[in-house]
This record gives sequence, structure tokens and C-alpha cells, in this order.
Amino acid sequence: MAAKKLAFFLVSLAAVAAAPASCEEGNSTEFIRRCCEATRYPRLCFNSMAGYASLVQGSPVQVAQLATNLTLGRISGVASRVELLRHGASGRKAAALSDCAEALGDAADQAQRTAAELAGLGAAVGPEVAWRVSNAQTWMSAALTNEETCTDGFERVGPWPIKAEVCRRVRRVKHFTSNALALVNNLVATH
Repeated sequence: MAAKKLAFFLVSLAAVAAAPASCEEGNSTEFIRRCCEATRYPRLCFNSMAGYASLVQGSPVQVAQLATNLTLGRISGVASRVELLRHGASGRKAAALSDCAEALGDAADQAQRTAAELAGLGAAVGPEVAWRVSNAQTWMSAALTNEETCTDGFERVGPWPIKAEVCRRVRRVKHFTSNALALVNNLVATH
């Protein structure tokens, strides 16, 4: 299972690292569209952030911050749902839901740490900028790994509607997290 997680992480990181740095000046909505081109799920990226265009103001840091905050909200929503589902389960099903809830809690914490690092970029200068971006990359990558850990816990659980629901919801959250990671990685090129 550890090899599977490492392979998933490396494939995700390689896909994100290969994405071009495409954030360029322009109106805020088009700016978001160009930034989203660097993500694995550009349509999801744009559709989830376009309504917040006025907050972005042509800043790649603001785009990454917005994506991170949207991701945090999604993780928290799924974690709450998993907590609710956990109360009616028993045996392996309860254990899988409990492990998933814990992994999603860790992912939410890591997304929150990413947001804090990005928020600190405004006052950062010199080597501190690279340090904060590196920390943000690390935390968001860890969030993605924890989301994968959540679904791994269901491997020993047979067909079950709740398993299908949780895995579907977590898969969607992973798309948001992947996009946020791509936008954080884009900061390396812009800073």
C-alpha cells in the first residue's frame, strides 16, 4: 500500500510540475482562466474560482490562496459527512470510516497550514519567499496523500453504498487539492 501511495504522489507531482506557469496579466476572470491552465482539472479550477475574480486582482499568490481555501472548505465538508456516516457503521466499515475521518482531518490541517504559508508571502522577502512556497508545496502534497489514504482504507470493505459515496466525494476533493497544489507550484516560477 505504501508503494501505491508513493506512486500516486509521484505521478501527481510530475503532472503538476510539468504544467506551464501560465498566469499573466489581464482582467481578473481571464487571469484566473490562464492560471487554471496549469492545473490538471482546468475547467473545475476556473468554474470554482471565477466567482471570486474580484478578490484575485491579478496575483498568482491570491489565486493559490483562493484555491487552497476552496480546497479546505471541500475537505471539511467531506470530513463532516464521513463523521456522520461513521455513527451508523460497525466492524470493518466503521474502522474504514474512522480512518478516513482521521486522514481527512489531517488533510484539512495541512490545507490550513498551506493557507497560512501563502498568507505570509505578502510580508516575506528574500529567502523567506522560497521557504514559504516550499512549505506550502509540502503541506498541500501531504493533504493529497492523506486524501488517498482515506480511500485506501476501504480496500478491505466489500461493495457498500456508503463506500461508493465516500470514495466519490473524496475523489472530487482530490481534484480540488491537485489544482491547488498546481497553483502553489506555479508560484515557484512567478517568485
